[in-house]
Amino acid sequence: MKTHHPFSAETPVLILGGKENSLSVVRHLGGLGVPVSCSGAIGTWGLYSRLCDHRYVVPAGQAPADYWANLLLGAGSPVETGTVLFPCSDEALRFIAEHHDALARHFVFDEAPPEQRLAMLDKQRTLEIAREAGVDAPSFWSVNSDADLEKLRGKVAFPVMVKPIDSYRFAQTFHRKLFIIQSDFSELAEKVHLAWDKGHDVMVVEMVPGPDDLLSSYYTYMTGEGRPLFHFTKRVLRRYPVNSGGATFHLTEWLPETADAGLRFFEGSGFRGLGNIEFKRDIRDGKLKVIEVNARFTAAQELALRAGMPIDLIKYCHLTGQSVPVVNGYREGLRYWYPVRDTLAFMELNARGDLTFGAWLQSLKPDHNFVSPLHSKADLFPSVGAAYAVFQKAVGAWPGGSK
Repeated sequence: MKTHHPFSAETPVLILGGKENSLSVVRHLGGLGVPVSCSGAIGTWGLYSRLCDHRYVVPAGQAPADYWANLLLGAGSPVETGTVLFPCSDEALRFIAEHHDALARHFVFDEAPPEQRLAMLDKQRTLEIAREAGVDAPSFWSVNSDADLEKLRGKVAFPVMVKPIDSYRFAQTFHRKLFIIQSDFSELAEKVHLAWDKGHDVMVVEMVPGPDDLLSSYYTYMTGEGRPLFHFTKRVLRRYPVNSGGATFHLTEWLPETADAGLRFFEGSGFRGLGNIEFKRDIRDGKLKVIEVNARFTAAQELALRAGMPIDLIKYCHLTGQSVPVVNGYREGLRYWYPVRDTLAFMELNARGDLTFGAWLQSLKPDHNFVSPLHSKADLFPSVGAAYAVFQKAVGAWPGGSK
């Protein structure tokens, strides 16, 4: 996507963490002449781009937050004062929230107060904020003790999810986003206790029924005065694992109802900064229910960019005090595809009788417009770097491998 918006590219950017999102921002802003650097573990795809200015790789075994604290706040920091910080992971959001005042003395980042960043990372608090803002959310229950858990016996309607309050830490432990309990209270209790035993706070959340293609998202940036800088929506066609994993197939589409509900959340909650909110339409009552909120660039950043919505440039111009690009509409029908994981999604859906081979192929017709989250002929090394990171992760998970 080429931009014709005149702007000054002098102020450097440092990306903290991320994966697909970090790579998209490095390629786009770097290609426009902005000095973009990146810091993260080896799975941070932006590190491998030829357009990455400086690379600050978090050593294996060291917590990224500890590394970033030394990199940005330690004596003799190599990062230029006035650099714009782009958090691209939940861990980066928490790092900025916990070091807000110290970082603000040297660097630039969006207007979100620390308590907002932390609230959006707390999945239960997010749903509470949605209700307070008049936005529909699934039913959920706090479980902080065995007494809380016992109160749910005979009360919850299965299936339900055991969902972590802090999804990043939970995924580090269990290598999954949540537990799905289909029908058994004893299994529910077992999974809650398993999470507790590993030091994780969790809640029980009803599963919004229906296929994954009922998922949709809204994106915007809310200024310090509460003004939205853009409006963008998309939807999901498939995920893997089905009904619980990451999206494998996205589609750009303007969805007015999703945009209205999303803006109502951001305005009603006093949200500031870059925001993405995901909904699922409940087949029982037809309402959009909040699934989660992300106060950062998401995995679908490249899809938005290629559709004509330069979210990263809008944020950069705003934070550097420049006029922002005004975007009236964007390209619809653009598809964002993860081939390997989408094949696994098809196999699971096909085994359940929910998707035929012919219907799957129809969605992959060559005349459709596809965007890759990774591969680019003009920037090949990220594909190698991503494969290396997967290999290293596999070696670490192998019995006897390095952890």
